[in-house]
Amino acid sequence: MSTTWWSRLNKKQEENHASESQLTEKDQRIQTQPNDDPTLNPGELTFEEYTAGGLGRHLGVTSCTLLIVGRIVGTSIFSTPSFILSSVGSVGASFMLWAFGFFFSLCGLFIWLEFGTMFPRSGGEKVYLEAVYTKPKYLATVVFAVYCILLGFTPTGCIVFASNILVAADQLVGRWNERGIALGVIFFVTLLHGLTPKTGVLIMNLLSIFKILILIFVVITGWVVLSGKTRVADPHYDFRNAFAGSSTSSSDYAAATFKILNAYAGWSNVNYVMNDVRNPVRTLKIAGLLGLGICAVLYLLANVAYFAAATKLQPRAVFGSAAERVLAVFIALSALGNVVTVTFAAARVNQEIAKEGIPLPFGNKFWASNWPTGKSPLPGLIIHLIPSESATAITIIAPPPNIAFPFILDIEGYPQQIVDFFIVTGLFYLRWKKPDAVRPFKVWWPFAVFFLVAAAFLLVAPFLRPPGGVGDTPPLPYYLYCLVGITIMFAGVLYWAVWRIILPKVFGYELVLRKEELDDGTVVAVFSNQKTQQSGD
Repeated sequence: MSTTWWSRLNKKQEENHASESQLTEKDQRIQTQPNDDPTLNPGELTFEEYTAGGLGRHLGVTSCTLLIVGRIVGTSIFSTPSFILSSVGSVGASFMLWAFGFFFSLCGLFIWLEFGTMFPRSGGEKVYLEAVYTKPKYLATVVFAVYCILLGFTPTGCIVFASNILVAADQLVGRWNERGIALGVIFFVTLLHGLTPKTGVLIMNLLSIFKILILIFVVITGWVVLSGKTRVADPHYDFRNAFAGSSTSSSDYAAATFKILNAYAGWSNVNYVMNDVRNPVRTLKIAGLLGLGICAVLYLLANVAYFAAATKLQPRAVFGSAAERVLAVFIALSALGNVVTVTFAAARVNQEIAKEGIPLPFGNKFWASNWPTGKSPLPGLIIHLIPSESATAITIIAPPPNIAFPFILDIEGYPQQIVDFFIVTGLFYLRWKKPDAVRPFKVWWPFAVFFLVAAAFLLVAPFLRPPGGVGDTPPLPYYLYCLVGITIMFAGVLYWAVWRIILPKVFGYELVLRKEELDDGTVVAVFSNQKTQQSGD
């Protein structure tokens, strides 16, 4: 049976390669580099130099769709609904926010499709910010790099995996054993992708398929509960007067929206790994819509199941202890799949950041390389590993999980909204500045306007005082996560100023760029310090 399955898979791959070879010369050019305008080339390297090295283009439509599903469906759908309900106060308001989150994500997807098909190479937002905000030079790159590295951690997924595995094993969940397992998970995933890249992609795809099956199981369970044939006395309780008790605070809705957008985060995951994608323009357009659509349908139906099985007064009412341990295994594997997927994409972004020549410890050439296999960026994975391990260790002495978990989600969400705001603003700028640029996909402008307005609201609303001045992570100030996010972005500006202005002026040198090709074929930009001539010489 397994032989038959593998033969079918190989036949399908051969058909995909055959369809690629049938593309016209124009189509092939558009699939790689749609724009020949040198002023539209982000960064210092050429398109061919940016895409050199690594495993090559090996991801098709199926893998890219699963890459998006695996990134979106993580732990949030199992934990976020209760946070959302407690924030906004009613089931009706919760559903409206989940629907809003989908539409907002869809608008964002269309914007990222336009950018991604214009610049079909790895890096995602890094590339698009560089294409728009070219002055001051390297400012956009450095700010994004600091944000991406400092907040590119995955402790929540690792901790959720650990806690649920302990529950499934009927073991006491303590901070030390939970965090110890979490640390082991991120180490395992780093080595998996760094040393056995093809196996990593296979496991990533299998876990994404498993996630879909888990959510289908949850949805079916919800419909069974709604039929009235379970121990739940009144499964329709939450759907009567669905908007009763709704919050009237814009701050509550903003905080809840950040959590929902975090649950939908991942629709842009293919944009980060475009160097690995076959027919990148075509694949991005298909996989983006398909991946987000699958997740949105499953999310909304899973919320129906959640509110049918659990009310505000009766949070858990469906499963017995044995069945709950089985469900804990499902959640743990879903969390693991999310960690595997996030890490895969984050490593590629880190590698693209290092290619730009930004000063990093031990030099940027090592971090930009595909050492040691020549096929996968283990150094980029290590960049992702360090803040993940640090964040996991910090949670050992952090506030209780019911405060720390939503606070971490909020910290991740706010800087992303800052980036999103500048991305959509840059879209309108490029439409005005480069109206004739090749755009294989063009977002309908009302969608872009809606995304811009919503992003602006999400930047302002968290600073509006909620009733009683208490947010969703008491006793922490309701605005604290915003300040932390802004501080991180400002740290990027400071880092850029020290590198590009202060140190050269103090020590009397200028930064000179050169390009180097590494042993694995990767091309990087390298800056050296050259003493400036004194005016009196």
